[in-house]
Amino acid sequence: MYRIYINEIRLFITEIVPNTLKIDQFIDLEGLNWDTLFQKAQLNKHPENWLIQTEDPDFVFKQLNASLQLIEAAGGLVKNTDGAYLFIHRRGKWDLPKGKIDDGESPEIAALREVNEECGIEVDQLESILAETYHIYQMHAKWVLKKTYWYKMQVDGVPKLFPQLEEDITEAVWLKKSEWEQVKSNTYPLILDLLDEHLRS
Repeated sequence: MYRIYINEIRLFITEIVPNTLKIDQFIDLEGLNWDTLFQKAQLNKHPENWLIQTEDPDFVFKQLNASLQLIEAAGGLVKNTDGAYLFIHRRGKWDLPKGKIDDGESPEIAALREVNEECGIEVDQLESILAETYHIYQMHAKWVLKKTYWYKMQVDGVPKLFPQLEEDITEAVWLKKSEWEQVKSNTYPLILDLLDEHLRS
């Protein structure tokens, strides 16, 4: 099963639909126009789950890859010694630090660099990968598929944070799990799923 994010939409491409998955809209592959679908999803302001059910999810996903520009990025969920986690506020939403992987750069190095650039801290320990996600968005009138590698990270102490204002980051904060509700009430489905994934791990 593939899960792709388009702003507030989770688009699932799967053969078998899990009983626990609530579907808001079924998408018919016959006559599917990706541009129309993505534009519709982009206009949706409420979290929803959309589904493409197919006997060959791999083929449909490869079709998607072929029609879009692929960009790879990396980021992290950073924990400090006090057990609080790093969040940033960017363009009106809570988010996690991440950014594009430079040419010749590994996902791990890119994730460390992005945390440093966006929040002004050095990560002391890069742990296991948390997830790989796919996100579709529009850039220069073209649709882009972004694959992001997310890592668990640790820092010693509680370092002071310096949000990268030129990247539209207006705030960087440490929040304990008991304080995550303020993030969950104003973030993207992708970030919600990452946090849930972390809690389950």
